[in-house]
Order: sequence, then C-alpha cells, then structure tokens
Amino acid sequence: MSGIHLKMRRRGVNFKPYEIVVVPFPFTEKRAFKHRPAVIISTTEFNETHDHLTLAMITSAKNSSWKSDVPIQEWETAALKVPCKIRFKLFTLPKDLVVRKIGSLSADDKATLNNAVAKYLI
Repeated sequence: MSGIHLKMRRRGVNFKPYEIVVVPFPFTEKRAFKHRPAVIISTTEFNETHDHLTLAMITSAKNSSWKSDVPIQEWETAALKVPCKIRFKLFTLPKDLVVRKIGSLSADDKATLNNAVAKYLI
C-alpha cells in the first residue's frame, strides 16, 4: 500500500455482533481500497479473544444480486445513507483497521440476518 495511509483505530475498543462499521474494502483487481460499511457477524466472545473481526459486506448495488442477499429494511436506523443489503462476501479484518462504528442493525434486521445465516451457512 505504498502512498496510502490507513487510519488505525485505538486498541481496547469493544465490538459487538450486528454493529455496522466502516472498513477499508480492498479491490483485488487494483492496489486501492475504499471505505465501505460492513456488519460484524462474529460473536462477542470471538471479538474479545481475537485481534480480528469476522464481517459481511454491505452493498447498495442495484444492478447485481445474490440469492443470499439480506435487505436491510431499517437502513436509516442502522445509520446507512441509502438502502443497502448484506452480501455474504465474508472476510476477517484486524480490529485496528476499523475506521469507525456507524450503527447497528435493528432487532428485525438481526432476526432476518440470523435466518439467512442458518439457511446459507453452516
């Protein structure tokens, strides 16, 4: 990442499942990244005992869809700027690369995500 400066988050910040965070999202075809929202899908226990978080991508893409996409119905409550969906592009990321927390899924959106996880993941 020559010439690119990442803002590092201070250590000791607690992260919870269903929180929406902004992270540097890599683009594999390029040597660049953009700050994008993602939802934390790892448990509190995992988050407290590891230096990484497990996340799912959040996208506003209208021209592409996956059968497993989970629409975020209460996107404004989640502090998102536009209607979005959770996409099961899953990844781990060191906690200190989280740029900031922006919100959390509503109870209904948490339940919908849990149902999708049970349907599409082990």
